Parts: sequence; structure tokens; C-alpha cells
Amino acid sequence: MKKITIEEVAKKAGVSKGTISAVINAKNSVKPQTREKILSVMKELNFRPKGVARNLKNGSQDKSIGIIIKDLNYPFYTAIASGAREYAKSKGFSVIVTSSENDHEYEKKLSHLFATKDIKGTIIAPIVAGTVEIEHLFRLKMINYPFVLLEDVKGIQANVVAIDNLKAIKKAVKYLIDSGHTKIVHFAGPAYSSHTQERIEGFRHAFSESPLVFHKDMIVHVGSIYEESYKKTLEYFKNKNRKDYPTAIVCFNDMQALAVMTALKELNINIPEDISIVGNDDIYYAKIYPVPLTTIKAPQHEIGRKAAEILIRNIEASKLLPVERVVLETEFVVRDSTRILNHSKKQ
Repeated sequence: MKKITIEEVAKKAGVSKGTISAVINAKNSVKPQTREKILSVMKELNFRPKGVARNLKNGSQDKSIGIIIKDLNYPFYTAIASGAREYAKSKGFSVIVTSSENDHEYEKKLSHLFATKDIKGTIIAPIVAGTVEIEHLFRLKMINYPFVLLEDVKGIQANVVAIDNLKAIKKAVKYLIDSGHTKIVHFAGPAYSSHTQERIEGFRHAFSESPLVFHKDMIVHVGSIYEESYKKTLEYFKNKNRKDYPTAIVCFNDMQALAVMTALKELNINIPEDISIVGNDDIYYAKIYPVPLTTIKAPQHEIGRKAAEILIRNIEASKLLPVERVVLETEFVVRDSTRILNHSKKQ
């Protein structure tokens, strides 16, 4: 594949190399019309800015991709990174993994760093915070920098690898309803996350296909971070009479489920005798939680492999490729944190 140089872009656009560089580095010194023309030429030629490339002593160029996850301590993301690393290695790429620590500004800095330091492309678990601008993702697209998201971001047409959240939660809630539970709530994740919205929709769909009636106070936003989820769970139950407690809680993810379990223990609420708990992700230690967790098993390793496959295919392509959106299936895993109330359903 012939590498397009900055000189070729400058010649085609009728500007200097310095002007091209100013556009790549998002400087304000370039007129809007000139900027648009340069970005158009970059896309036409499939030009990707070259960062600070380093050649090894044997003359071969080191090829690497980046992964920006939300939390290095959450096994869901480390398993995804492992899958991506395995595939990348098979294609001769090394992998650099870092964490945004659930901080949008830090994610923005990391994506800029990767794009300008000759990391060939990046897999991103994006921080979605409603009104927060997503200009860093737009900028990556403008400069034709390859990236794959692990969640849909409204307004961004990008490669995405995700799971069928709606179907997964719907299946979990249906299991609880079939088991005799009528007082079910969903502890939702970050308010603006597409994963949160899809899981809420799955919860609603399960009720629409049952004799039970959905009402909005069944959705309780407690977040996805352990400390926040723990605190909000305590607040939720301290404001309720015991007779009004739900018999089952469907959690946004397994980390939140652990926080909920910890809070319930402090409140002397037993699992599953008083309340059944369902998680989401099936991280590797969910089976050794204080009560082994019934959860939705996501194909974490496969998510990473597929994201790396799409990313490297785009990196190596000689022309722009169509955007891909891959949705993977999940498996519902029953353990000890849920119980059957009607005894007509076999475990």
C-alpha cells in the first residue's frame, strides 16, 4: 500500500506543508474554507497524519494500536484488552493499553496523544456525559484516524463493537418474572450512556410482554462506579419501608452488583432470601462474590478480538472502508444470587 505523504496533500490542496500541519494539530491560524478543503483532500487521498515514528535498528517500523478503557481495575475491560492484544499480535501489532479513569478530559488527551504519536489506531470505551462535547472523536474522524468504539455515541458515525443490551436485559427480566417476581427494579448506569438506555429499553420490553405493568420508578439511576452505587443503594433502601422493597434487582453491571450486595449486607437484607440480584458482564470473579452472582455473560474476549480486527483492517486499507457496527450475543448464567418464588419453574 502506497503511503500518501504530507507533501502530496499540500500539492493537491494548493497550500504549504505548514498549513497542512496546522490543520492536523487543530491550530486556529487556518481559515475555515482552507481547513475544509484540506480535510476534504485528506479524505480523498486517504491520508493519515504520521506522528513521531520510530524505526527499529533492523529498519522495520514498529506497528502499534492503542486501547483506551474506562477503568483498569474492572475485569470486563481488561478481558476485552486481552482479546484485542491476542488478535493484534497475530497481525504483527503491539498494543498499548491505558485508562481514562472515567474522566472525559483525560480520554480526550489520550486520544490526541495516540493520534499524534504514530499509534496507528485506537479502540475506545467512550465516556458519555450528555452535554459534554465529543469534539475529540469528530477530530479523529476529520484527520482520518482509525478508531473503534465499544459503545454507540450519539452524533458519531464510527465503527462500533458492542453486545445486544436490549435483548440481554429482556431475557434476564423475563427469567425473574417467570420465577414469580413481580416487584422488580433496574439499577441503571450513567444517565447518558447508550448502554444504559438500551438496558432500560430491554427492561421495559420484558414488562410489555408480560401481565405486569411497567412504571418509571422501577428505574433507579445509581451509576456504574462502586462507591457511587454503594452510596445510592443505601439511600434508596433507607427511604423505603420493608414491605415496599423489591424482590429482585437487575443491575447495570457486575461492579454495581457487588456494591449493591455490600450495601444490602449492611442493611441486613439477605440475598437471595429477601432480594434476588442479577448482574451484567460475568466478570471472572462474579462466581466468587459473597453470593455467586446470576448475571449476563458478555463475550468480552471476542469483543476485543473483533474490535482489533476491524481497527487493523482500517489501518491497512488503501481506501476508506464502510463503517461497521458489530453486535454480539450474550448468555444468561444462573447462580445463587436469585431465587424462584413460584416454585413452578425449574432452576
